Amino acid sequence: MRPDTQFSGPDLCAKPARDIIALLRNGEVSTDELISASLARMDQVEPAVNAVVTRCPERARHAQVAPDTPLAGLPIGIKDLTEVKDVRTTFGTQGYADHIPTTSDPLVTRLEQSGGVVLGKTNTPEIGAGANTFNTVFGATRNPWNTALNAAGSSGGAAVSLATGTLWLSHGSDFGGSLRSPANYCGIVGLRPSPGIAGGSSASLAFTTGGVDGPMARDVLDCALFLDAMAGYDQTWPISFPAPDAPYFETAQRDAGAIRIAYTPDLNGFAAVTPEIDTVLRAALGGLERPGLSVDDHCPDLPRLDETFRALRCLSFLGSYQATPPDVSRHYKDTIKGNLADAEAMTFADYARAERDRAALYARMVTFFETFDVLACPVNGLAPLPVEIEYPSEVAGRAMRDYIDWLQFAFLATVTGLPALSLPVGFTPSGMPVGVQLIGPPRGEARLLQIAHSLEQALALPVTCIDPRSP
Repeated sequence: MRPDTQFSGPDLCAKPARDIIALLRNGEVSTDELISASLARMDQVEPAVNAVVTRCPERARHAQVAPDTPLAGLPIGIKDLTEVKDVRTTFGTQGYADHIPTTSDPLVTRLEQSGGVVLGKTNTPEIGAGANTFNTVFGATRNPWNTALNAAGSSGGAAVSLATGTLWLSHGSDFGGSLRSPANYCGIVGLRPSPGIAGGSSASLAFTTGGVDGPMARDVLDCALFLDAMAGYDQTWPISFPAPDAPYFETAQRDAGAIRIAYTPDLNGFAAVTPEIDTVLRAALGGLERPGLSVDDHCPDLPRLDETFRALRCLSFLGSYQATPPDVSRHYKDTIKGNLADAEAMTFADYARAERDRAALYARMVTFFETFDVLACPVNGLAPLPVEIEYPSEVAGRAMRDYIDWLQFAFLATVTGLPALSLPVGFTPSGMPVGVQLIGPPRGEARLLQIAHSLEQALALPVTCIDPRSP
């Protein structure tokens, strides 16, 4: 059951983004009023959660926005891994603690052209490495459902800003679940799109497909609306993909028709999961009552998924490290240095093997989607831990080799380039949110959002917007 919660912030902050945009277009509210409401809410909650670590209200108030744009002047958050012109962008590392970019990331430019008004930067672990949001520049971000616990990462600040009502939409990014995990732990919606839909890796690794940007919101329709503002061809992104003819926001609201779900609690034993998480997910999926909906226990074989993901991640780490000045990289935490050592130990043959394995896994998933619409599985195998614990040493009795092991549910979508969404579906007995991960077909964002919206309606769970809760 959902625990008792309250929301003491401004009424505007609790409204869905789509409703706020309608008010902006009708002239019933101004961007200035929204900025004031958002800042007031930050003042209320930030001492407890530390999610929005840099604010830029003057820049936001001077933004020139046309009301007929998709976001119409809505204040938004940008993760502190993504550069915003004239706004402190630290990447969570001491080497960039005072970094003020002179240009914005292309995705930020697109969002501003779409009517988004950047109001703040959200917290991230150092260079996005690790699924617990803390760094030596700003400290730790805490879970609003229990501030003694972690909010996951690396888009932890973004997820918390949504759950607490400080922002209506917040940008995230994802390689190893960095967008999906915090959405899961904070009770909001996060979508990792297919590579090329909404930006991607840094300019120095622009052809790689592991890291992608994506939308985070309090519910599915707001998530779809935010994806529309992000999507579209841009020649600065070499793998950029055109936006669909029909907006995601429109498609998500259409009748989903028959829905065939395959559920796996552990990806055929690949990933560790506690009985607590499996119980919540089975109860949610088993309680769905909708004509034409079926849920079956099934998972395709996923050979060498671990080795493939790790190889792709090593390539990304090594590529980023080579492009980073030594006076920045010397500050990196030990876990990052360990990742770099792993990458340098790999051979060209290892990477070639990983690409072959990746192609084989993709082919298996294409066959799987001939029978099913989505693969449902946990986002994370356990509930949040105390914020001081960087990562779990074991999950359900299985020892974790490193801080990557406990993120294995994230590997499949990243390796195969499939869209994946974290949807809140229930709570643990201790009152912590639990989301289900829905993995969709190739370039299947529209269908995935449509299915997620249908499940969201069937479950009828209240949308998260809460005051931080202390233990």
